[in-house]
Order: sequence, then structure tokens, then C-alpha cells
Amino acid sequence: MNNLDLPGKPEDTRIVVAMSGGVDSSVVAGILKRQGYDVVGVTLQLYDHGASTHRAGSCCAGQDIEDARRVSERLGIPHYVLDYEARFREAVIDPFAASYVSGETPIPCVSCNQTVKFADLLQTARDLGADALATGHYIRSHANGAHRALFRPVDTDKDQSYFLFATTQEQIDYLRFPLGGLTKPETRAIAEELGLTVANKQDSQDICFVPQGKYSDIISKLKPEAANPGDIVHIDGRVLGRHEGIVHYTIGQRRGIGVATGDPLYVIHLDAKNARVIVGPREALETRKVYLRNVNWLGDDALESIPQGGVEVYAKVRSTRPPRPAVLHHEGGETWVELVDGESGIAPGQACVLYSDDSNTARVFGGGFIGRSERAPQAEAMLKRLAQQGQHA
Repeated sequence: MNNLDLPGKPEDTRIVVAMSGGVDSSVVAGILKRQGYDVVGVTLQLYDHGASTHRAGSCCAGQDIEDARRVSERLGIPHYVLDYEARFREAVIDPFAASYVSGETPIPCVSCNQTVKFADLLQTARDLGADALATGHYIRSHANGAHRALFRPVDTDKDQSYFLFATTQEQIDYLRFPLGGLTKPETRAIAEELGLTVANKQDSQDICFVPQGKYSDIISKLKPEAANPGDIVHIDGRVLGRHEGIVHYTIGQRRGIGVATGDPLYVIHLDAKNARVIVGPREALETRKVYLRNVNWLGDDALESIPQGGVEVYAKVRSTRPPRPAVLHHEGGETWVELVDGESGIAPGQACVLYSDDSNTARVFGGGFIGRSERAPQAEAMLKRLAQQGQHA
């Protein structure tokens, strides 16, 4: 067995590398080529690569495709560009817009990995006769009995496990993540050593198809009805003002709400059905329990075997925070997580990712999307009253 846990000699082993045009995936291709593998680079053209997306930190756009092509030439590997624009729009952009309009805070990077990258591209890799598909994600996978398991990377500052929780067991068994044991500076050093022009290229920022990170701009184009004006309502029932569309707001937002009461206000809830932005004090954001949908469980034992009273795990509800103590429950077909220390500003559509502990060797147990959450009892009661008022409006 070699260091990728693949049978056979490297020269007899074909690996497709998903090349975005950035330094990480370029180094993956370089490392595997240097180790003697039969490497094939594949780049996905995912969205319109016109002037609006020619910006530093984009991915899968015009310049990135050219960078991936130049890297492949430098390494002497075949390189293919696949037009996935229609599929990307259908599987990622349209659901993102629909989720946002419904008052959620979706994570399109997870959807992209679920569908375009780890389903469609993975099948393409199989069609090319590849023994594995390798990517530049910072996460580790190791053999675990007859299968493989996911673990956090050495460089926790670059940990991408939050965006990969929905990867299925079948996909994990086929995928390889050569950068999981490296730090970002080490990756850039290898790029320099290999003479890659992308060695100092800026990392991708924000969502690839949203120029300058302005979500509301693209949502307004795709879903013009989302710009419907409505009321800004205090959690205690007072109407404080008007807004120009709930797409301009996110749960936990503090600045730019558009009203003032003398006390700090935060966006507490987005009532899409009645076009209302619910605001209130920070304490109304405190959340202790989240209910999950579309759960992808990667533990050794079945989710149904979790004992009554739950099992201790660690959970992430934001990609930039470390895993925190939690208790996972699964009863009557419903899955929920108690957050021991509580969290603030949790929104439906976000992910709750589960781990064995909070170290950089923690195993990833999967997770799910947040369908709903429970606040402190007083805030819950006030939100229910507002919901009833909305039904009768």
C-alpha cells in the first residue's frame, strides 16, 4: 500500500485531480505527479466568467481556468475543462436563491460539494478510469475498517471539514485529500519548489458566484419578488419601520438595520411569509437547541442506536469557530443537538457539523442542516406570539 492507501504501484494508478486554478489543488496535482501517479487534471467551468467575476479570490472562473491549464502544462499532465454551468445553476445557484428568499442562510459550498464536485465530477473520474479523485481541501481521511473516515486537518486555521460534512461514505472511500497533513505555508512552499505560477495566488473569498460578496444583488436578479418591502418589527410586537426586502438582512445582523430605539438591535428572525424582519436585543439570539434536516451520519454505529438521553459530541455551527461541547439526540426519526455553551445568531439553512472532540485529530461524524432552533423560553414565547399575529394578519 502507498501513502494514499491505494493498491498497486503509483505508475499504474490513475488519479483525477479537481483543479480550481488555485494554489491548493495545483500543489495536489504536483505532489501526486512527483510521486509517480498517472495524474489527470479536470477543471469545472461553473458559472459565467465575464467581467463581473474577474476578481481576485474567485474560483472556477475565466482566469482560474487559464491558471489551471498553465499549471497542468508545467507539470506535464493532461488537463480537461468541463462545462458544468447549467448543472451548477440547477444544483447550487437556484436552490441557494430559493433558500435565501425563504429567510434561510444557505451554504452553497456544501451543495456544490454534494452535487457538482463529489457526485458529478466523481462519476467523471470513474469514467476516466481513475482509482481516486483528489482535491485540495484541508481535511484528512484514513482507513477505518473496510472504509475510510474523515478527520480534521493539521492546519485547523484552514479546516474545511465544515463544508464537507455531507460527503457520503461511498464518496469518502473514493476521495483523497493530500493536503490534510500540511499547513498552508508548507503548501505554498511546495508550489514555489515546483515552480508553479500560482504559488502566491490569493485564496478564494466569499461565494464564487457572488461578486464582492453582495448576496442581495444576485438574489434580486434571480428572484425579483424577494425585494418586496415589509415591516421591521420588534420582538415585543412594535412596528419600528419598513424595509426594502428581507434579502438585505441576515440573522444576527447588527449594523444597517435601518431603525433605532436607543438600545442595540439585532435581526432575530426573518418572517419570509409575511415579509417581516424581526429585531430585538442580543439575548434573544441565544440558542441552546437546533433541529437538523438532511442528516449525513458518518459514525460507526447507526444514528438509530444513539441511547435515550443522547451522546456527547462536539459541534460547529459556523465554519470559523472551533467545535464546542454538545449532546446529539435522535428519537422518533428526529435529530437535534443541544449546545452546551449556547450559541448566538444561528439561522435556518446553516450547517451543524459534529465531531468526536475539539482537537486537530478529531473525527468528523457528519452533521445536518439546521431546520429550526430553540431560543431562551421568553424569546421563544414572543416569537410564537408574533407568528400567530402573522397568521391572522
